[in-house]
Amino acid sequence: MKVVIVGGGAGGISTASNIRKMDKDVEITVLTRDVNVAYSPCAIPYVLAGKIESFDDIIMRSPEDYKDKNIDVIIEAEVTELDSDKKEISYIKDGSVEKMSYDKLVLATGGNPFVPPMDGVDLDGVFSIRNIDDGIKVQNWAKNAKSALVTGAGLIGIEIAHALVQLGLDVTLTEMLPQVVPRSFDKDMADILKSYLELEGINIVLGQPITTLNGNGKVESACFADGTCIDADMVILATGVRPELDLAKMAGCDVGRWAIIVNDKMETSVPDIYAVGDCVESKDLILGSNTISHLGTTAVRQSKAVARSVLGRKSKFNPVLNAMVSKIGNLEFGAVGFTTSFAQQNNIKPYVEKVEALTRARYYPNAKPMDIKIICDSEGVIIGCQIIAEERVAERIDTMTLAITEGLTCFDLSNVEFAYAPPVSMVTDPLILAVEEVSKKFR
Repeated sequence: MKVVIVGGGAGGISTASNIRKMDKDVEITVLTRDVNVAYSPCAIPYVLAGKIESFDDIIMRSPEDYKDKNIDVIIEAEVTELDSDKKEISYIKDGSVEKMSYDKLVLATGGNPFVPPMDGVDLDGVFSIRNIDDGIKVQNWAKNAKSALVTGAGLIGIEIAHALVQLGLDVTLTEMLPQVVPRSFDKDMADILKSYLELEGINIVLGQPITTLNGNGKVESACFADGTCIDADMVILATGVRPELDLAKMAGCDVGRWAIIVNDKMETSVPDIYAVGDCVESKDLILGSNTISHLGTTAVRQSKAVARSVLGRKSKFNPVLNAMVSKIGNLEFGAVGFTTSFAQQNNIKPYVEKVEALTRARYYPNAKPMDIKIICDSEGVIIGCQIIAEERVAERIDTMTLAITEGLTCFDLSNVEFAYAPPVSMVTDPLILAVEEVSKKFR
């Protein structure tokens, strides 16, 4: 059997590796338009900030490494045609058009950065960050820059803005919505994060879209909708990605509101074509409807399911909650499930409580404040959690991810046993304090 995978990102390259782990004989070819494979795009801001020494350090494998596993990785190859009836693709490599047949095809085409419709986006010094090459360009440009504007205050925007501050630039972070991380946080929690970002030296402008970038050949300033302008000799467009769907549409795959529609085996509507990663829609665990999940963790989980499906083995990809975590300076922040506002938008009456606790026993040195927000539905079932602290956030987000996945109520979780030692937690874990407070609303 011959498996062809289009895309060498987390979804594509992990699919190839997982197939090989389960079957030593399948012929596997990965085609990618990038130069690098098996690297972590999430690490790019931390290379820029100097936390990681070099972009080379975030590349885990080379195409030659995959040859040792009998996986053929063809870099700098652009797939241009897909004939699902003939089971054949065409791609351009070194200026020549090549054809390749397949028995099973996996689309891991990812997404392309969304470029807002504004004047000046084609000026020099305006960047989107999709891969290592983009990161290198930003790194080089920043060496001669004094001021930077980052538009889009999601995770990537915040991480890039903080990295540029570490490089000594005067940085402004903008967001057209009235808060940072609007998809993951409610405004009260976002305001805590905003205050910290400002202390770290980031200027923040909310509720104002950038409408124009100005400059003579290269960017010099950016203007808002109200006509005010700020100096910026480099601009980062952190405005999200749009799934790459050209090949899927060419093959006749069903496409939903955002991306390719797949079942829980990662099969598309076209026989012997599968899809994985940023180019597919996932099922939301709470609503049961389709959503998007542009997270590396999602792509890696999907790659395991699609590998089993391709080989004809029992397979199922579970619905998503979009659990996230990040760290800026000394501050960690994370979230999973619904925000209060998103619950209300979906006709769910939220029961909410926010508590302030400590990361360690209060008498133990260096205990850090921890803000936790728990969201339940009208039956007391936990549907969301948001946490901000200087330590121990990720493991608690993971705990809440499991709690939501298992359908626990706030009463259920309040009776769960948690480990305790003064250097690592309070005797009553902050999560327990939070769900106990929510539980009071149901008495």
